[in-house]
Amino acid sequence: MIELLTANTPNGKKISIMLEEINFEYKVKKINISKDEQFKPDFIKLSPFRKIPVIIDHDAKKSIFESGAILIYLGEKSGKFYNKDQRTIINQWLMGQMAYVGPFLGQHHQFHHYNPGKSEFGEERYFKIAKKIYKELDERLSVSKFLSGEDYTIADIATFPWIARHEWHDIGLRKFNNLSRWYEEISKREAVRKGYDLLKKGEVIPKA
Repeated sequence: MIELLTANTPNGKKISIMLEEINFEYKVKKINISKDEQFKPDFIKLSPFRKIPVIIDHDAKKSIFESGAILIYLGEKSGKFYNKDQRTIINQWLMGQMAYVGPFLGQHHQFHHYNPGKSEFGEERYFKIAKKIYKELDERLSVSKFLSGEDYTIADIATFPWIARHEWHDIGLRKFNNLSRWYEEISKREAVRKGYDLLKKGEVIPKA
């Protein structure tokens, strides 16, 4: 059984979506990051960078931190969404999400959504970068059904929850036909709908 220590964020949703996709038994332990629970000593032992999510695989008696590493672990363990013959390209798009898409959209959230008016420079910089990310993803999806090719993989699972905050971005997802097509197709997956509702409070994926 997998224990998922997480908060209701895009990085947290990556893992609940993956666990639903691979149909593993799991339970969620909420880490209240607004109350700094990620800085408690017991959590730091599991996550040295003080970040969610973390999983504990009780059957294997091991814990894994960092959402990309968790997706790789679950992909290897389940044999799903991480085809061993395609791992080089899957890893590239997964690392692109981890190092670029997530961090920069996250900064856009901070300046544009949470703290508007506090830094004109920050708002303009990250709005431009967010638009660039949308354009680059759209370009990729104009020549590929999914991010790493014709198959849905952990790269898509990692990226989807960040684009699911498109209403926060104020860029206009509908302006990007290929990205919208990809987003709507993934939104229809039952496991994605279940995993997106991480805390089981009826949260619904925003429409494109």
